[in-house]
Formats: sequence, C-alpha cells, structure tokens
Amino acid sequence: MLKRFFKQDRKEDMQVGSTRSKSKQHPLQSDQGTTVIQDAAVKTIVGVAANEIDGATTSTGGTRLPGDTSRTVGEFFGGLGGGEAQIRGVSVEVGDLETAIDLTMVVEYGRPVAQTTQAVRENVIRRVESLSGLTVTEVNVNVVDVNFPEVS
Repeated sequence: MLKRFFKQDRKEDMQVGSTRSKSKQHPLQSDQGTTVIQDAAVKTIVGVAANEIDGATTSTGGTRLPGDTSRTVGEFFGGLGGGEAQIRGVSVEVGDLETAIDLTMVVEYGRPVAQTTQAVRENVIRRVESLSGLTVTEVNVNVVDVNFPEVS
C-alpha cells in the first residue's frame, strides 16, 4: 500500500551541486550535519498518535471469532514490554525528509468510521510532522474490524 515515491528522491534533487538555496534547507539537513529519523521512531509516534483518538485502536489485523474481544497471545506479550503494543498495525516508509504511513485499525462500534479515521489521520500527520520534522506524504487507514466497548 505504501507509495515508494518521495519528492526529495527525484533525480534533480539527488544530483551533486543541487541548486537548492540554503534558505530553503529542511530542519533535518543543514550545513552543520544531517539528522536521520529511523522507522522505529516514526512507528512509535504514529502508534501513540493513532491511539490518542477515542474509539480507535491500532491492530495487527489478526482473525478473531465473532464476539471475541480477548487479546491474542502475541498482543498480550507485546503489551508486557509497553512500547510494542503501541506500534502494532503500523507500517512506515521513511525517506530523508518525508514519510508514508499505513495503519491497520479497529474502530469502536457506534463511532462513525469515516470521521474516526479522518481524526486519526489528522492527528498522526500533526504529531509526526511536529515531533520528527518529517513531512507526511500519505496516511492510509485499513479498518479491519469493529469492536464493542468493554463494559467495566
């Protein structure tokens, strides 16, 4: 699903002696050095940002029986470490200045799917761009299930 095309990867930008003016330099690249943002860092930001929206959770997309709201063994053990649970269902492709994101999600029953996914998309873009300095080229959301809220 990820598009493997980033604007900065265009041939004219890759040539030595590019005519890019210094005033248009990206915050991640300067005369003093380059900052590289790894996939894992972006995945963590995306996972947290996606799960900040009420009624939406990232998911591995695994198959469950109807009415089964229990976590899978992998989800259980992944949650023990803390960080891994936040990034399940997140796939990213990170370039030098841009990133593309795929999310696999579950939406809570009763929530409008289109509005919920749009809120997730907007929050992910806002968080990734403000925290990493990368430009988000796309956020694709795949809703794999609708779950019922847990009764406390």
